[in-house]
Amino acid sequence: MNMPYEDILHLPHHVSEKHPPMSRLDRAAQFSPFAALTGYEAAVEETARLTDRRIELDESEKEAIDLRLTLVQERLPEPTKVTITYFVPDKKKTGGAYVSVSGTVKKIDDYERAVILCEGTSIPIDDIFHINGKLFDGIEAG
Repeated sequence: MNMPYEDILHLPHHVSEKHPPMSRLDRAAQFSPFAALTGYEAAVEETARLTDRRIELDESEKEAIDLRLTLVQERLPEPTKVTITYFVPDKKKTGGAYVSVSGTVKKIDDYERAVILCEGTSIPIDDIFHINGKLFDGIEAG
């Protein structure tokens, strides 16, 4: 009984005269997984990333922050260390995050409506949630 392809079964392996042999790594790369949806994983991760909702302050809370900023302003240029918690809007989606920064106040810029720390951080006054520091000891928290 004849086996199929018996006539070519024992012939030497063909080697191309035009194309050099491919390395094992290049041959294996032909069979690597194909990412049909480029960026899909990043999009899923971005959607799953949680953000905080901005908390709207009532008038008394806004007044308490204004009072604290006024106290800091009156002490300048004397170094005043504070810890400010403020809202940072997310650049990609609705919401953001609350961040606390400690530092020495350099100035309060009324025109830009920002608190500038000596380290260079600029904090928009409208985004401030809370200000704390030794200057405010004994003052009711706002």
